[in-house]
Amino acid sequence: MGADRTGHSTMRILLVGHGKMGRLVESLAPQYGGQVIGVIDPTSSSHGGAADDPRWTGSADVAIDFTEPAAVSTNVPALAKHGINIVLGTTGWAKHDAELRQAVEAAGVGIVAAPNFSTGVVLFEAAVKFAAGRLAAHTEYGAWIHEAHHNQKKDAPSGTALFLKKAMEAGGYDRPIDVSATRAGYIPGTHTIGFDGPSDTITLTHTARDRGGFARGALVAAQWVAGKRGWFNMHDVLGLR
Repeated sequence: MGADRTGHSTMRILLVGHGKMGRLVESLAPQYGGQVIGVIDPTSSSHGGAADDPRWTGSADVAIDFTEPAAVSTNVPALAKHGINIVLGTTGWAKHDAELRQAVEAAGVGIVAAPNFSTGVVLFEAAVKFAAGRLAAHTEYGAWIHEAHHNQKKDAPSGTALFLKKAMEAGGYDRPIDVSATRAGYIPGTHTIGFDGPSDTITLTHTARDRGGFARGALVAAQWVAGKRGWFNMHDVLGLR
């Protein structure tokens, strides 16, 4: 950690990705005792170098990554080698899971990786798991998940939809769960879980009004992971284990 003019510790943040989410994290960082000390994004005028640039060693406490799935397999190992803790908000990289975990363990850093950093979504997941568990015994009810996001989101279905599907299965729902996705306009993110029976339908919906919840959650995770080693998610950050 660095220090501000009053001597208080400052969380030095390296932004990986300087799009809408990265810029929002940058604007909110001071509220969480953070200061952006660098940006990794070749498309941004603030770009300060690649993830493997030696200048980042010792200059950043945590990297917050909101980029694209293809970049994660390169960025995470490079940042870990610098000894930088990581908050990974990018999704769609599951096929690289084993190698990324190995890189983090070998470097002895901490990472918080989550399909969704919104506190509301993590709590929504708990409600979904509970509902799925109660409906599991009622075989006349079929289940589905539908998610909708802006047309720039690359992965479909979303990491959050897959996260919710796993929660339903963990709750005891062992029948097929239909998952579908919509990409249109500027939708920040809407996830609906449904159970349909012969005479009625039950739905649970989480709607994000803006991206603020994701950015704030990422900054909370960045504070939490300081001084930790290992692979974590938002359940760990929020004490829901």
